[in-house]
Amino acid sequence: MTTNKEKQTIVNTAQSAVEEKRIIRKLSLVSIFGNTILSGFKMIAGIFGHSGAMISDAIHSFSDVLTTVIAYFGVKFSKKEADKAHPYGHERFECVASLILGLMLLLTGVGVGIAGMKNILQGHYETLAIPGAIALIAAVISIFGKEGMYWYTRYYAKKINSTAFMADAWHHRSDAFSSVGSLIGIGGAMLGFPVLDSMASVVICLFILKVSYDILKDAISKMLDTACDEIFEDQLRQFIENQPDVMHVDMLHTRMFGNKIYMDLEIEVDGDKPLWESHAVAEQVHDRVEAAFPDIKHIMIHVNPAEFAVDKG
Repeated sequence: MTTNKEKQTIVNTAQSAVEEKRIIRKLSLVSIFGNTILSGFKMIAGIFGHSGAMISDAIHSFSDVLTTVIAYFGVKFSKKEADKAHPYGHERFECVASLILGLMLLLTGVGVGIAGMKNILQGHYETLAIPGAIALIAAVISIFGKEGMYWYTRYYAKKINSTAFMADAWHHRSDAFSSVGSLIGIGGAMLGFPVLDSMASVVICLFILKVSYDILKDAISKMLDTACDEIFEDQLRQFIENQPDVMHVDMLHTRMFGNKIYMDLEIEVDGDKPLWESHAVAEQVHDRVEAAFPDIKHIMIHVNPAEFAVDKG
């Protein structure tokens, strides 16, 4: 028979799932709409303002539209319930989405860098066009706009614990940094140093490549069943050993599965306890750990009788 507490848990889980879907839709729409408007404005400003840095910045912003679409579908698929073909769930769809995001950023950065280096290496800087004021205005608007989108996306990415949307947030910030480079390059070019506009494109490239590296590193790490850090595992161990009737933690292994954690655990209990009591201890540990550490999706617990337990470290 289902208790009131269990019923409430089911209701809370359903409400949480609905809220997550609402946040995912809102984040995606805001990001796509904002980036489309901003990239269009920057492209026009770059063309009419004769600024290669602003055109590069516009391309970077437009890539945000594509990456947000990828992040949306990655997160949406990752939230699907486990099925017969995928009994452990679909969380790694987020890792796949993050990999695609990282690769797109990598290609964007390389393209921007090559365009800028060509202008720098060919010389004849006096023939380079001087950017107009509209390009400078676009850079300022982009800095504030993209920084605002970074904090907005970051807030909700943390709320739903989404690595794909967190990657998207950092993409927004990389665009804000690249716009700072554009501002400096365009301003310098307007003051009589036209090569600074091309140099700004190279700086933008470096920012993009750094963010790309971080996103790819995080996604690959989570696809390789990497263990959680020692601080987190020590907190887990201490929490478990403080549970009633748990005499010692013999073994604790964790692994990242997308944005969730799977855990293998061996605990010692009094060897004189009957099987049903030992099982009850394990069930209590299981439920309390998952309640206290919501990122943990599944725990496999093995119970050792204390007098025969072998410490496995």
